[in-house]
Amino acid sequence: MNRPLIISDCDEVLLHMVAHFRDWLGESEGVDFTIGSSNFARAMRWRESGEAVAERDIWRLLGRFFDTEMDRQHPIEGAVESIAALAEHADVVILTNLNDERRERRARQLTEHGIDARVFTNQGPKGPALRAILDEYAPSRAVFIDDLPQHHHSVAEIAPEVRRLHLCGEPLLAPHIDCAHRAGHAHARIDRWAEALPWLLDQLASETQNRENA
Repeated sequence: MNRPLIISDCDEVLLHMVAHFRDWLGESEGVDFTIGSSNFARAMRWRESGEAVAERDIWRLLGRFFDTEMDRQHPIEGAVESIAALAEHADVVILTNLNDERRERRARQLTEHGIDARVFTNQGPKGPALRAILDEYAPSRAVFIDDLPQHHHSVAEIAPEVRRLHLCGEPLLAPHIDCAHRAGHAHARIDRWAEALPWLLDQLASETQNRENA
C-alpha cells in the first residue's frame, strides 16, 4: 500500500509572503498596502493619487514580486521543522498557485530553506489539481493544508475524502481570513505549526492504525 500524502500550500503556510509584498510595494512601487483584509483590491492604493490599484495592476505587481523578490521570503515559524517531521511518515508535495513558468523557481526557493519537496503549480481553485495529484500518487490517505478558505471548499467538493487543515501562519492576515473550518469545508483551523504538527501527525497515525486493524 502506498504511503500517506501531505499536500501543502506555500505562501502564508510555509513562507511569509504578504508582509514582504507590502514592504516591497511601499519601497519600490509607490503603493500603500494596508493589511486589514483578505481583499487586495480594497487594501492597495497608489500613494500619489490615493486611488485603488486596479485588478490588472495587482496581478502585474504580484507577478513582478514573484519574478524578482522571492529572496525576501522567509519561513513561517516551525514550518521547516514540521515538514521534515511529516516527511518521516508521509510523502510531501507542494501545491502552489503560481504560473507554471515559476515552478522551478519556487522549488529552488523551498530547497534553499530546507524543504525538499516536489512542487505542483496551479491557477484557480485547487480541487482539480489536487485530484490529479491523488490519481498519480494513489496515497493510502491524504491531508491538504492551505491558508485560503476557497481552496478548502474546492477540495471538499472534488475530494471529500481528503483531510483538510486551514492554516494561515501570517499573523497580520490570519484574523481577516474567513474560517474554512467554521464554514464546514476544513476539518480544523490551526494557525501555528506548533499546534498543527500534532494534529497532522494524529491524522497520519489514525490512518496507520486503521490499516493495521483492517
